[in-house]
Amino acid sequence: MNRILIGLLALGTASAAYADSGIAVIKGTADGSAVGGIVTFQDTKGGLKVTAKLAGLPPGNHGFHIHEFGSCDDSGKAAGGHYNPKGSKHGFLPKDGMRKAHGGDMGNIMAAADGTATLDIVLPYIKLSGDKYSVAGRAVIIHEKADDFSQPVGNAGSRIGCGAIVVTGK
Repeated sequence: MNRILIGLLALGTASAAYADSGIAVIKGTADGSAVGGIVTFQDTKGGLKVTAKLAGLPPGNHGFHIHEFGSCDDSGKAAGGHYNPKGSKHGFLPKDGMRKAHGGDMGNIMAAADGTATLDIVLPYIKLSGDKYSVAGRAVIIHEKADDFSQPVGNAGSRIGCGAIVVTGK
């Protein structure tokens, strides 16, 4: 019995090691911008775990979304709109689900007085790669203002930070 239990535990650990991981290196969209940081991604059983560590932001809340394309050209506008594979209204994915929120709706990230911000969130239904709801090759966008959750995209203003999402390993 103990051998079976140990075998099952080892199998669970091994399969977790094969989950995709990824990164987006965030840079400011304006020349000379101090905005920067790292967003990491890890596939989990409950969805895609997103961990952000940012700096150089104006203090306060900023809309934080995954957008449909992985280009940060044209001040981040080349990233297109929010990643929205089901054609849903704008919302907060962890609370509202895919039928009532865009797949890239992560809400806001709060920057402290010193411009630093961190966030840990799990996006249900979303995967980094290999799934119809995968985000590899898309971009993370940080907006100038808070996402107020209005339609169609939250009124968060221009794009002040951007980074393409790339797979780094399994």
